[in-house]
Amino acid sequence: MTEVHSFGVQPVCVHAWNADRSQIAISPNNNEVEIYQKSGRQWNKIHTLTEHTGRVTGIDWAPKSKRLVTCSSDRNAYVWTLDNNQWKPTLVILRINRAATCVKWSPNEDKFAVGSGARVISVCYFEQENDWWVSKHIKKPIRSTILSIDWHPNNILIAAGSSDFKARVFSGYIKDIEPKPSSTNWGKKMTFGNVMQEFSMPSDGWVQGVKFSASGEKLAFVSQDSSIGVAYGGNESVAIKTSHLPFCDCTWLTEYSVVAVGHDCNPMLFSTDDTCSTLTFINRLDQASKGGGAKAMSAMDRFKMMDKKASTNTEGDDIKTKHKNSITQVVNYGKDKFSTSGMDGSVIIWDCKSLESSISGLRIK
Repeated sequence: MTEVHSFGVQPVCVHAWNADRSQIAISPNNNEVEIYQKSGRQWNKIHTLTEHTGRVTGIDWAPKSKRLVTCSSDRNAYVWTLDNNQWKPTLVILRINRAATCVKWSPNEDKFAVGSGARVISVCYFEQENDWWVSKHIKKPIRSTILSIDWHPNNILIAAGSSDFKARVFSGYIKDIEPKPSSTNWGKKMTFGNVMQEFSMPSDGWVQGVKFSASGEKLAFVSQDSSIGVAYGGNESVAIKTSHLPFCDCTWLTEYSVVAVGHDCNPMLFSTDDTCSTLTFINRLDQASKGGGAKAMSAMDRFKMMDKKASTNTEGDDIKTKHKNSITQVVNYGKDKFSTSGMDGSVIIWDCKSLESSISGLRIK
């Protein structure tokens, strides 16, 4: 069953879940991070994190260590630890001179990566001697802002999408804190910052989202020019330009199914094969409800419509999808589930098992 949760009229640009999905951290398009606790079907705000001075651009919640990491346009990142029911921040030495744009914990939670407008990826780790978080920079051959980041399951490789129209796979191996990694299907040379693979979009479009599959053998990437691509360990790759509105993010449902989200307000399902030699659009996951024309609106409904859409029109261009504005992020929620957040102030949890019977071509394996 699909669950729709509203967090007000402010956009939810980024969100992250704790390990048991009883709490969610969101940023309502400002310098704050709000943490909500689930009570039945309701969400109660229990914490507000206010250390950042610029708009929060990334949140990630480590399920094992239970630490939050946030980054912001103020060029800073903080690691937050819960102590006596209070979230305490630790400043990270990012060494960047432009806004931080995205952040992601590594699978082992001993590192995290921060993308930025400084044309670098800051790979951060904890330095025991000085008791703080320090960073090493991946610079070449990045030519513009890093917009998206994801980690390979081996805790070493980092996928990044940027506004130079490229998706790349780098090595994030830090020999001071981890053993020498074994080779993968993405390559053998694992020295820090080495470019393992590089992929281009069909036309010029900022790469807004990148995601490794659960096995780490495949990579999906989407861009602002409405393109989506998949790659298999650098051996095979395919990218197509679609007729949909621009994409903002993507995730894998299975090793063969990719969901892309963006300005269409509707998750789009794509299918690929074992080696990513083909890529096919399957269907929209949010089937628009069928109904009559205009309906009477209460004063409150009219006000909400004006706030979200600058319109009170309920005919013609009325958005019949569950999201009423652009979807900004998609996050793996659990087995056969994912969550999306959007400019309409909503977070929606999608259960693919419940969608399977109604969506042609959707097969959960």
